[in-house]
Amino acid sequence: MADRSFLDWPFFDDRHRAFAADLETWAEATDAVNLHGDHDLDGDCRTILKALADGGWLRNAIPDALGKLDVRTLCLTRETLARRSGLADFVFAMQGLGSGPISLFGTDDQKARWLPGVAAGETIGAFALSEPEAGSDVAALSTIARHDGDHWVLDGTKTFISNGGLADRYVVFARTGEGGAKGLGAFVVDADAPGFEVVERIPLMAPHPLATLRFKDCRIDADRILGAPGEGFRIAMATLDVFRSTVAAAALGFSRRAFDEAAARATGRKLFGAPMSDLQLVQASLADMALKIDASALLIYRAAWLKDQGAPRVTREAAMAKLYATDEAQAVIDAAVQLFGGLGVVSGNPVERLYREIRALRIYEGASEVQKIVIARQALGAIQGGC
Repeated sequence: MADRSFLDWPFFDDRHRAFAADLETWAEATDAVNLHGDHDLDGDCRTILKALADGGWLRNAIPDALGKLDVRTLCLTRETLARRSGLADFVFAMQGLGSGPISLFGTDDQKARWLPGVAAGETIGAFALSEPEAGSDVAALSTIARHDGDHWVLDGTKTFISNGGLADRYVVFARTGEGGAKGLGAFVVDADAPGFEVVERIPLMAPHPLATLRFKDCRIDADRILGAPGEGFRIAMATLDVFRSTVAAAALGFSRRAFDEAAARATGRKLFGAPMSDLQLVQASLADMALKIDASALLIYRAAWLKDQGAPRVTREAAMAKLYATDEAQAVIDAAVQLFGGLGVVSGNPVERLYREIRALRIYEGASEVQKIVIARQALGAIQGGC
């Protein structure tokens, strides 16, 4: 069982500790969270979604009665699910990210209209930001939204959209005015909207629903804009400010599973007449893994705690958590594969699956290189601001 001593850290309240224990107990008893989408990707996603909804866990993907998203709870959920299945983590995460702009910027009417279905698992959400020529550079988006009477009309293409082809509702970012970051808007588009089309599903090395979307004279009601025209960039960045820490938490879940698998292998496998764990090189590898895991957890739950304490932005802290936890999870998992030897690259082995699952996390919601730019700009800004 993964180390849970971190729950004693001062980042958490008793309610978080109780939540983590309840989720752990539920996950151990629920087969659905062990599905991986190997044979029926969409079917497995829907099975996981129903299990999460029936267990009441999707309520944590939307704001509570006070209108707040608890980031520590989001992170604990993703970490716990990711230890079992990258797909289970994905399903939960997309309910949060796909509805995040509504949770953070929707009017009371919009929240009441769209969020209950997310929590009940009746509506699958998606976050449609990336384009063929605009991924990390959000300000370069070219999808257009023009105002036409009581409607907005969208034209353009989105790609690498998680839950594409599976979602019932998409939050779509499009250009409403001038070029650059100030000319974007965020819109809620149903999957059956006229002029909306799923062009292709994109197969990945670790099965996740991903697609390219096309909008051609896609007409939606005027009240489906979130905030005002020109606020789309701020909405996207604020949403990622919350959910980047949770990506790091998913990577942490992968790391913990890799460490547990490696430790079990090292203590149960004999080499040169003694357990592998007696070898100093193996001990050194396990020590490095444990260090990376604890350092990742500290960065993740610092960022989550700060956001939950009311910090308006945690851009620097979330970027650090996302960068370190995902990059170091890759190293932890690679070390686990190495300790398994030939079995580590056999299809279906847990560490082989983790090896495929972790790679995408270093790219989506801001690639590692982009996080370094974000961190540097924040650090330089703090220095220059203090001069």
